[in-house]
This record gives sequence, structure tokens and C-alpha cells, in this order.
Amino acid sequence: MQPSNLLPISNPNSPPSMLIPTSSATADTMLVRSEPHIIHSSSSSTILLVQDDDDSKIETKPLLTRAFSYSSSSSSSSSNLVMQQRRRRIASANSLLSGAVEGCRREMGRAASDTYVVTRLSFRLLRYLGVGYRWIARFLALGCYAMLLIPGFIQVGYYYFYSSQVLRGIVYGDQPRNRLDLYLPKNMNGPKPVVAFVTGGAWIIGYKAWGSLLGQQLSERDIIVACIDYRNFPQGTISDMVKDASQGISFVCNKIAEYGGDPNRIYLMGQSAGAHIATCALLEQAIKEIGAEPRASWSVSQIKTYFGLSGGYNILKLVDHFHSRGLYRSIFLSIMEGEQGLRQYSPELMAQDPNTKNAVSLLPPMVLFHGTADYSIPCDSSKSFADTLKGLGVKAECILYEGKTHTDLFLQDPMRGGIDDMLDDLITLIHGDSSEAIRANSTPRKRLVPEFMLKMARSVSPF
Repeated sequence: MQPSNLLPISNPNSPPSMLIPTSSATADTMLVRSEPHIIHSSSSSTILLVQDDDDSKIETKPLLTRAFSYSSSSSSSSSNLVMQQRRRRIASANSLLSGAVEGCRREMGRAASDTYVVTRLSFRLLRYLGVGYRWIARFLALGCYAMLLIPGFIQVGYYYFYSSQVLRGIVYGDQPRNRLDLYLPKNMNGPKPVVAFVTGGAWIIGYKAWGSLLGQQLSERDIIVACIDYRNFPQGTISDMVKDASQGISFVCNKIAEYGGDPNRIYLMGQSAGAHIATCALLEQAIKEIGAEPRASWSVSQIKTYFGLSGGYNILKLVDHFHSRGLYRSIFLSIMEGEQGLRQYSPELMAQDPNTKNAVSLLPPMVLFHGTADYSIPCDSSKSFADTLKGLGVKAECILYEGKTHTDLFLQDPMRGGIDDMLDDLITLIHGDSSEAIRANSTPRKRLVPEFMLKMARSVSPF
């Protein structure tokens, strides 16, 4: 018998029916009829089942039962849902991959642009410096120094480029070097104190990434750090550097709350040439505030304390010292915009000017850190500036570290791990009474470079 189609009875009250064969030329069919009206057809392979009621219409129903149909429908819907989820996951993964590739492309483009600028300026700088034996010796010493500290630089560099706590290249102005990096604590459960940091580099080789070690260590102790980049010579002279630093400070004062910083606890800090530039920016801003000039975008009163690390504050006295160490007088005068600039951009001499007496009174507390074995900028520079400020009624303090060189306080000691006196003093001044609790909950400082390499680096350091 060939396969048949079933047409069920629509009347549920009819008596049980029988399957009766009937003839069909084209297809096998089954008709439903009550027992008294059974029709047989011996020559057919078709069975007719006819209803009791002759007037009723034959109602067709699905061949499959409802339960089976529901099960199939559910299975199909579930399969479609799985496929949709799979497509969404694939699309999401493709989107993330595309975003990562685009981000990597932007970073590479930015790095290539910075490399081009630095290379071009380096060749321009060499034309100024010539090929004197002192500069050749300095560059060789710098290369040896960097090689000896390379284990630490690799670890700090990895943190700088790959940590989610570092926000790099935030724009604060319209000049090519107007960028800053933010170092954020892991725990952002409330407004954090902020250090706006201006890096050093002899006014020639400064770069925001030089502050990454300090930024990492302070951010691990619940402090936000903003490392401000600025134009270096020959891309800019001292007035450009001070202007850039001031714009960076303004950004921190006005925008840091958006990144979790406390606008009422902003500290300004500079190291070496950066300490000189930051102090000039602070004094210039104070002079503007007492003058007839319109109020700028930030105020000296927004700075809670200034920290100067190994800075030079009387450039007029230091010019001959720098010349003896290879930063020739002619170059330095070009950086400082001539003989007049030596006086104009010496913070100690600026403070002593009778015309700026009222401006000096606006300065925040000034804390100057310096090592007694610093031969790049002698510690007398900080001592003399602190004494001058005290004499003018400014709250100032000079903290000296016995036997420490220009790079000990900023590089070798932090890479040594363990106790770091300058860093501990800085944390105490920022956190105050809660500094002990902060230290107890912080990650212990680990050693980044073996001791023998640190000692060798100290002996060959050109700074």
C-alpha cells in the first residue's frame, strides 16, 4: 500500500470510525465516516472515512500532532537564538579586534611623529653644540648609564605602555608638545590628591615619560600624577617652556576632577630643569594676579604646596657652572633668550625684585629637596632660594639628603627598592596624618636593578 494522507473527523461526538478503502486515480486519500456508512472499494488502495453528518464540511488538520509541532517549533527557535548569539559574539569580537588595530595604528603614528620631531631637533641641536669632546664624552656616558639601568627601564616602560592606569598623551594646548600623561591609583573610591609634575632634561631633552617611575610609585600610594610635557630647545626657548608648563598646570587645576582628582589638593612639582620652569610659571602667574592683566585660567591659590627636586633657581649664578660641565654659555644664552633672560628667568632674583613683593606673598608653601653630592646643580641653589623666600615671608623649607647625587633621588633610589627617604617625605607631606596607613596598605617597593649595576651607573652618570 502506498503512503496515504489522513483527513481526521472534526466531530468529536461521532462514534468510532473505520478506515475504508476507496478508489482514487491520482492519490491515496483517507475519508472518515461513521460506522453505518462504510464504503469499501477493493480495487483501491484508498480508505475513505466519512462523517455522520452529511451537511458538515470536512475540516483538515495538521498531519503532525500539536505536541510534536510545538517541540519542533521550540527546537527551531532555540537553534535560531543560539545562531543569533553566535553572530553577535563574532561581530563583537571583530569590533574589538578592529578597535584594537585602530588604536595600535594611532599609537604607532603618534610614536613615529614624535620620533621624527625628536630626530629633526637632535640634528638641529648638534649644529648648535658642534662636536666638542665634552659633548662626545657626555653622550658616551649617557649611553653607558642607560645600558646599566636597562632592566629597570624595561619594567617601567612596560608599565607605561600597557598599564590601564596610565592615560597617555592627553592634549592640554595647541602646540605639538602640549601633552600630558595621567597616572591613576587602582582604588578610585573618592577624590585623590594630585601632583602636577614638570620633568627635567637640561631644557633640551625633557620628555613627559621621564616621570613614569615617579608616577607609578605615587599612584600606588593613592596619588594622581600628571606629567606635563613641554617644548624643548631648539623647538622653543625658555618663554615657550614656561608658557607650556603654565597651560599644563591650568589643565590640571580645571579638569582633574573629571579624572577623579581633588581640585582642593593640587600640588606642583618639578625636577632639575623642570623645577626651574615650574617655579618660573608659578611666579609669573602670581605677578599676573596682582597686575592689571585679566585673570588667567588658573590661580596660585589653587596650588596647595610646591615641591622642587634638585632645581636651579638662580640661573645667573649657574651659567658658568653649566659651561664647565658642557652646557656651553652660548647655548645656554640661546635657551634663556640672551643675557637679560638670565635675570628675568631666575626665580630667586624675580622674588627679590621690589616690584614683585606683593606677588611673592601669594606663593604657596615651598619645599625644596636636594642631594648634598649633586654636582649637576649644587645644593646651595636650593638652600639659597629657601633662605630668600623665608626672608620675604614665604613659608619655605629645604630638605637635604646626605651623599645623594642629581640622579640618586630621582632614579637610582626608586629603582633600588625598599626605603626611599625622599619619596617617604613626599608622601608624608601630601597625605599628612593618613600617610602611615597609606604606606601599610601599599605594595612594597621592589628592586628593579641589581645593586652592582646601580653603583656602576652612578659612577658613569653624566648628570
